[in-house]
Amino acid sequence: MALRATKERVAYWATKLECPVDENADYENTYWCNRDLIPIPKDRRTWTWQGFAGYWIITGANNSAWTAGSTLLALGLSVGQSMGVIVGASLIVSMIAVVAGWVGSHDYLGFTVMSRASWGMIGGYWPVLNRIVTACIWMGIQTYWGGQAVKIILGAIIGPKYAFMSNTLPTSANIDTCSLVSFFIFLALFCPMLLIPPEKLQLPLKIAFVMIVFNIFGMLIWSVDTAHGAGTLINSPSTEAGSTLSWNVSYGIQAVLGLWSGGIVGQSDWTRYAKTPNASLFGQGVTCPLTIIVTALCGLIITSATAQIYGQYFWNPFELLLHIQSVSMTPAARAGTFFSGLCFLASQMALCIVLNAISTGMDMAALCPRWINIRRGCFILTIIAVAICPWNYVNNVTTFITVLSGWSIFLSGMTGILIFDYFLVRKCQLHKADMYTSNSTSAYWYTFGFNFRAIVAWMMGVWPLLPGFIRRVRGVSGGNGWDHIYDLSYFFGFLVSGTIHWLLHTAFPAPKQTGASPFVMELHRTRPVNGHYVENRNRHDKAVVLGREQV
Repeated sequence: MALRATKERVAYWATKLECPVDENADYENTYWCNRDLIPIPKDRRTWTWQGFAGYWIITGANNSAWTAGSTLLALGLSVGQSMGVIVGASLIVSMIAVVAGWVGSHDYLGFTVMSRASWGMIGGYWPVLNRIVTACIWMGIQTYWGGQAVKIILGAIIGPKYAFMSNTLPTSANIDTCSLVSFFIFLALFCPMLLIPPEKLQLPLKIAFVMIVFNIFGMLIWSVDTAHGAGTLINSPSTEAGSTLSWNVSYGIQAVLGLWSGGIVGQSDWTRYAKTPNASLFGQGVTCPLTIIVTALCGLIITSATAQIYGQYFWNPFELLLHIQSVSMTPAARAGTFFSGLCFLASQMALCIVLNAISTGMDMAALCPRWINIRRGCFILTIIAVAICPWNYVNNVTTFITVLSGWSIFLSGMTGILIFDYFLVRKCQLHKADMYTSNSTSAYWYTFGFNFRAIVAWMMGVWPLLPGFIRRVRGVSGGNGWDHIYDLSYFFGFLVSGTIHWLLHTAFPAPKQTGASPFVMELHRTRPVNGHYVENRNRHDKAVVLGREQV
């Protein structure tokens, strides 16, 4: 009796905790489908060109672009050469974003579901898991910097009593008391933002990108005016020459690409909300490269100018603002750091939502669609981001950060497979209902749910990069052949994996490889007396798909 009662309670709560289903919905919650995984219906496609322009201002105007110059200067490039690398890399990011986002704006499907088409219904979990792991770490790091923005704001308001409060934590904690308190204040402010659905985020993001633009140019004007010029760093020459410089330029391009690799592979997560098929093109084609270029240039100039003022380089803007408060708490300094910190707070909130929470929430929804949707996935991601104690990665110079920054070698091949599969293998044609069918009738079931073509293609695009990757992590890179292949890692993985995937599908075509059919599911419901459909909780999990064209 006790066992039966326990089973009944488990069954009750399992049903109770299922994800909500829209009224009069044409889908059901199954192990493959929920509201956030289906092709986005027309009433939820609300994003205009302005929304996507704001998206890329938020995505491009961040710490990664701000500090890109420091990475390139460390490779021996001059400021002019560094900016040339950033221009070239940002244009490539823009082009890949347009192509990767095409499926979202035209077929209204995200990266998570499209992975099933190229990798197989079960194999599709592999690229999804890769993105989840990296997003958890980056989410933690970005929330830490959000806490630093709170520290700057409260330090400006309250003064030294808050900004320089007594530290009660040991050195081994890798964080001080003020930063830890600020971190949790940021989380308290950030979590309610996760309740806003993606289709209604345009207004908050517009406010954020206006604040970001004013902040960057405000800091630029202040620093150049105070230093009476742009400083000496801006004129620094290159310290490398010949083939070493050429290979460092190549590595610099792919390193900048790697910073946005997670965002561009999942572009369709956002473009599926586009109001019109071309709504995202201005943001991807114009705002994307322009924002990255301007932010990187401003970061270089501000760093150079403030070095004239304070006698040391501050590549990270948060560290710059905290240093200003440490040397001056005049009314002007407090006002300036307050408004700048407020803008960075808005930037970090938007960045955590755009680049981490929503996309990863969708990825997590794919792991268990019946009980996890985007919103729940966002909260799970946030909990994990806190649990990993991200300050350990930010404040410690460890090989883990090197590993994380080089993770693009795995994502580049996945991006190539995704794009080659959709344009060359499928010819932009999809059997949409088959993406939610977990048996051999699905066009994307392949062999026991795995597409060997994608697996082989990805491995062939990754293994030649591993020796150079390992050597760079160990700090023993010496310019041999493996190191040079790694210097081209993003291009190599993208092209090799994508091409082999296409060739294998050409040599070994799959059933229904091309052709299209709509998203139509047979819903297992009962009809009560009042004529309205009600879900049958005893339904089986495999959706019966109707209306498929046989190819």
